[in-house]
Amino acid sequence: MTEPSYGSSANPHLLARIPLDARRVLDVGCGAGALGAAFRRRNPAARLEAVEPDAALAARAEAHYDAVHRIDIETTAPPVPAGSLDALVFGDVLEHLRDPWAVLKRDAALLSEDGVLLVCVPNVEHWSFAARLLGGRWRYEETGLFDRTHLRWFTRDAMRQALEAAGLVPLEVVPRIFELPRAQAFAKAMAPALAALGTTQEDWLRRSAPLQYVWRAGRRRPAPIVLAARTLRPVGGVNDVRVLQPFEALATRPGVATRAGQDAELPQLPPEVPRILILQRRLLDRPDSVAYLRQLRATGAVLVQEFDDDPAHWPSIAGNDHLAFRGVHAVQTSTAPLRDLFSEFNDEIAVFPNALAELPEPANFRDPNRLTLFFGALNRQADIAPFLPVLNQVLAEADGRLAVEVVHDQASFAALDTPHKRFTPTIDYAGYRKLMAGCELAFLPLADTRFNRMKSDLKAVEAGGHRLCCLASPVVYAGSLRHGETGLIVPDAESLGRELRALLAEPARALAMGEAARAWVRDQRLLARQLAPRLDWYRGLWARRAALDAALVKRVPALG
Repeated sequence: MTEPSYGSSANPHLLARIPLDARRVLDVGCGAGALGAAFRRRNPAARLEAVEPDAALAARAEAHYDAVHRIDIETTAPPVPAGSLDALVFGDVLEHLRDPWAVLKRDAALLSEDGVLLVCVPNVEHWSFAARLLGGRWRYEETGLFDRTHLRWFTRDAMRQALEAAGLVPLEVVPRIFELPRAQAFAKAMAPALAALGTTQEDWLRRSAPLQYVWRAGRRRPAPIVLAARTLRPVGGVNDVRVLQPFEALATRPGVATRAGQDAELPQLPPEVPRILILQRRLLDRPDSVAYLRQLRATGAVLVQEFDDDPAHWPSIAGNDHLAFRGVHAVQTSTAPLRDLFSEFNDEIAVFPNALAELPEPANFRDPNRLTLFFGALNRQADIAPFLPVLNQVLAEADGRLAVEVVHDQASFAALDTPHKRFTPTIDYAGYRKLMAGCELAFLPLADTRFNRMKSDLKAVEAGGHRLCCLASPVVYAGSLRHGETGLIVPDAESLGRELRALLAEPARALAMGEAARAWVRDQRLLARQLAPRLDWYRGLWARRAALDAALVKRVPALG
């Protein structure tokens, strides 16, 4: 019987290369099913199947897959139709087979036209092999690189040849390197011998540092596209939600290359390779902004402004004749009201609602006698202020059964008259989400102002993903939450007090609404649903770049 922990952690390099919107995935040798569990959180709609001959491991894996086939992959072909798989995964499997080449050739036919095969194999050139052999310490072990069940060994070139022999096109290879300083030290010690053999220290290190290789291959080479984004200075999760996580999602598709940073540059590319350059909330309000855009246009890229706030908050944008939207080929945003606003200045607008990269496992509602209210917004002191007196009344009445978790807003935290509160200064997005995950309720107040009406419902999406019950203003959130089903709409302080008291009397209602909100996020607000529309839009922009560029120069002749 296999070690019971086998397959209890997901290989992140494999996970990142399963197309996020894959419809059907087969994971061969799934072990306990960690890879399936991780991908299920990203794309709950996918059909996930696995092959696992070990009965104990297969029983554990069944919780994460739609079907687990208990077959010997060498003697029995997987029971899935030819051409049906968007991803076929061999994670740490091929080295255990008697004839992995035959299995690859047989099962390559299971891939759809754009499907990918993912392989993780150990590297027989790893420096530790040579170190053990030269030191006289070679022996098999129970697990790891020297596992006694490894029957076949691969180098990088040998694995490439195996993929090509199966009729597949190798698309990319990623080395998995651990303990690099030890590899470097060994290569340095071996330098004289390597020189005598006609091998440089650098070449040996390149070949011997990887413990494993992760390959992605397909039936054909995909059309390439390069996406670059110049992001804001990292504050909270604004970069994560609008650029970084969507880019990670897009990069799960073969052929899509991404890079992002405050000063990200496009690589040198042949003129025919599609390229999109996204400018995240660039105000373009300086005297040299036209020259800046002219320089970017000279790269041949389609220029896209990413903007998800009311531009009136920055009067300098209007002061420069809205060059931020007129001076680019297209605009992407998060809401319909913003789309309507930007359409005054640019005809090419796309709306991608804010979404989560994955659906997290719930971590709240563990104490039935206590609810914690989360408040973690930036710059909403004026929005929460009218509610504080009633909130203090409910906190006093609750006598410890209601606590408050506050992030960033120190003034509001100080105004809470209760010992049952905790304050955290502004933190990174992962830390913010972790604090939210431990709460049961989320308070989302927005006063009825023009700026607030242009906001997105991101905080309700985040809270719903973590199974929190939202108490939210009608501004923005009435269009997303169904009152009494997926959350509660509280237009004023009186309604906030009434709903909080009701939830304290019946916490199960909060849990039920949290579950319903999580289902809403699962079904409608995960990035897996946006992958195809985003990529189709970017490719469409490139296909229409001549017309878009002519329209750009017509709007701003100085860019011509």
